[in-house]
Amino acid sequence: MKLSEIMRTNGSCRNYKPDPVSDAVLARVLDAARWGPTGGNRQPVSFVVVRNKAVKEALRDLYLPIWGPYYAAAKEGTLRIGAKSSLLDNADLFARNMADIPVLLVVCARLADVHPTDNRLGRLSIVGGASVYPAVQNVLLAAREEGLGTALTTLLCEQEPQVKQLLGIPEEVSTAAMVTIGWPTKAFPKKLTRRPLSEMAFSERYGAMLPGADDINVG
Repeated sequence: MKLSEIMRTNGSCRNYKPDPVSDAVLARVLDAARWGPTGGNRQPVSFVVVRNKAVKEALRDLYLPIWGPYYAAAKEGTLRIGAKSSLLDNADLFARNMADIPVLLVVCARLADVHPTDNRLGRLSIVGGASVYPAVQNVLLAAREEGLGTALTTLLCEQEPQVKQLLGIPEEVSTAAMVTIGWPTKAFPKKLTRRPLSEMAFSERYGAMLPGADDINVG
């Protein structure tokens, strides 16, 4: 499978078979994370693999109080999202059945090894994620290559103190995301819905047309 096909068909999977993910397959998926770029090669990322049903139930119970208001606001239209109402309902089922997903992968990062160069700009800092989320993306792509479905969520980070206590995460390590992993019940999408290249890539100045952007096959 070509990388371009993996990227174009790797949508968020929210419906999983109960079949377990073997140690060997999961190790191959997680090994891909090691090759994600990090500032100064400090490699701040680590993972906690959760398969135990009771622990997954505890994580679900921490997730739902954050998901509930988010879901309600999205349904009411007071929170802007790009998903259809049916996808929101599917995500609600995903949240409520989270403990049945074979693997919950909690992504961690040592903040001392992250260098946010934008933390004095008076706005939300985003630069630190450049040393964390490329590794996560590698996990998503490697899982797709294995035929595994995944979904990336950061809502659980709001419950970081409780998650750290539950999983024994050290004080100096923070949570950055959670990835659900398992065998999908449905076929992967043939293509994802994304805005065209001409709306997101510009030449020389923001908003200036990039030559050739309209000629790209976005399918």
